Amino acid sequence: MTEISQPLEKATTPKARRKPIKWSVVGDHTVLILGAILMVLPVFMVFATSSHDKIEIARNGMQFGFGDQLAVNYGKAMFEKGGFTDTVDGSLMLMNSLILGFGFAIGKIIISMMAAYAIVYFRLRFATLAFWVIFTTLLLPLEVRILPSYEAIQRLGMANTYSGLIIPLIASATGTFFFRQFFRSVPEELVEAARIDGAGPVKFFIDILVPLSRTMIAAIFIIMFVFGWNQYLWPTMITTEESMFTLVRGIKQITQGVIDSNDIPEFGQALALSIIAIIPPVLIVLFFQNWFVKGLTESDK
Repeated sequence: MTEISQPLEKATTPKARRKPIKWSVVGDHTVLILGAILMVLPVFMVFATSSHDKIEIARNGMQFGFGDQLAVNYGKAMFEKGGFTDTVDGSLMLMNSLILGFGFAIGKIIISMMAAYAIVYFRLRFATLAFWVIFTTLLLPLEVRILPSYEAIQRLGMANTYSGLIIPLIASATGTFFFRQFFRSVPEELVEAARIDGAGPVKFFIDILVPLSRTMIAAIFIIMFVFGWNQYLWPTMITTEESMFTLVRGIKQITQGVIDSNDIPEFGQALALSIIAIIPPVLIVLFFQNWFVKGLTESDK
């Protein structure tokens, strides 16, 4: 008996069609990647150059490769006393910058929330006019009013103090505008319910509006902290004592300390302080980034 072998038919499966390339998506990603490289490359160059000694930096300029002075430059930048009086180091300037940044942001948030609360909920006769007067101060930046502000601080004896650094700058039309828009979107039913429960103006503000404003507070905090951290002109005018210098000003101070001598400026330490000055704002943004996006985009309460 012979076995008849029949060829096995191979199961054929249709070939998966390749998805067409979306050149618009490729173009978008290319632009984003190039933009990221353009932003990161200067920071990388500063970090790499901060690992070289001052003679090599003065001779060859900015570097792409790393040297052997990384720990030395950062250690001296943070803990070695310097300046004209040899009484200030990077850690003290970092503390001053943190006090200025946090005081600036927290002060602006408190003042802005209270101003917006009064404009929205107290039904003042000239509330709208008061808001627009506040809003028009956006047309008057610090540089425009710096001379009268400086004169007022000098007469009040607040020069070379943290209060002199912070208080003249905490009024914020931007923060008032954002909080006003946020408070106006709070349902009127919530206000009526709080009134029926016997909540007074202070209790309603602290127990209801502040918790509802967490995301907006986080968003404003990031903006104001970074703005206060990067202040250079105002601290330069108000502080004449090196113990009150901020980190942003201290970077310039390192390179100026040897202008009248024959020594080479400490470029490596100055660049090290530049990298250190970047870290706190980056950490603040990373920590609050989710709340920051919600605070600027979320409108439902």
